[in-house]
Amino acid sequence: MDCYIYAVEKSLDSYKFNLLQNKQVFINQLKSRNLAARTIDEGAIDENGGGSFSEYVAILSGNDDLLEKAKLDKKLAVLESERQAFYRNKGNAKGKLNERTSGIEKNNTFIGRFTRDWEYFNKVMPADTETGLRPNPLKLDGVDSDNVEILDNRLAAINRNVRTEDDYMKIGTLSDFRILVRTERICDGDTQTLQNKFMVEGLDGIKYTYNNGYIAKDPKLAVMNFINALERIPAMIEKREKENAELSKDIPVLQEIVAASWPKDAEIKRLNEELATLNRKIQLTIKPAGGHESGTDDGTEMKGQKATGESDDTPDLPRKARHVPPMEIAAPSNGLKKIS
Repeated sequence: MDCYIYAVEKSLDSYKFNLLQNKQVFINQLKSRNLAARTIDEGAIDENGGGSFSEYVAILSGNDDLLEKAKLDKKLAVLESERQAFYRNKGNAKGKLNERTSGIEKNNTFIGRFTRDWEYFNKVMPADTETGLRPNPLKLDGVDSDNVEILDNRLAAINRNVRTEDDYMKIGTLSDFRILVRTERICDGDTQTLQNKFMVEGLDGIKYTYNNGYIAKDPKLAVMNFINALERIPAMIEKREKENAELSKDIPVLQEIVAASWPKDAEIKRLNEELATLNRKIQLTIKPAGGHESGTDDGTEMKGQKATGESDDTPDLPRKARHVPPMEIAAPSNGLKKIS
């Protein structure tokens, strides 16, 4: 069964419904933890809704100054809400600008380190101009041979037997680059397995891997694993440069937002001055409840003192009946008169 609730436009019912709706919005924001600094607007007297409580009071009082004060209060509330939104947006833009700036600086740092490793790699192991192949000066600890099968067997033995407990262990060199292995725990559902990953360390400590660090079963591919890892450096530099280009797109707009200032400060200042002047005017027109005009009581009492001839420096006495001395009662007459 549907229940309908009716309200008349521009009435107190409309004001109450608007107020309840604002309260519900406030409660929803509180529950969703999206409660920023906000001002509840009670509405205004217009063709679409009712009036705020302060405007109703102003109209019923018949004082135009109260109605003007209610309008100024609403304008200030709207401007304050806009200013809060402006500075909130400015703070968000500042955070995003710092995030993007730090991201670009971080990428530039990595690009510099990648570039240094790549230049040194090309210097000590230059690619052949005809075949494009590079020399492979791989040296494994405990192996005094450059035979591909011997090196592959050594790598396979390390992969089977070595456990580093999540630490890095040096197992050889590639020119001035160190060859490392690390044992990691791989979770597959409820089971855990140990897996070794091989990598080559750059001059600044960056770890480069190929095929996610896993050694291939083919001997030639296994021995070329570390050369292939260093060959990925240009792609890594390109990836960082693309990230920088993407981060730099929004920086001019964010800088403009951060540098902007609130354009309506002068208007808020003017409205505050008008409101202060209006408040003083309202205070002068309102008499305190139960009060009298200044000087009435004191003037009446002073006139009474002057009329009775009392001195000016006589202290004020409490307002009560003055003491009257008792009157002597004459003896009753017997009703006889003496005749001479």
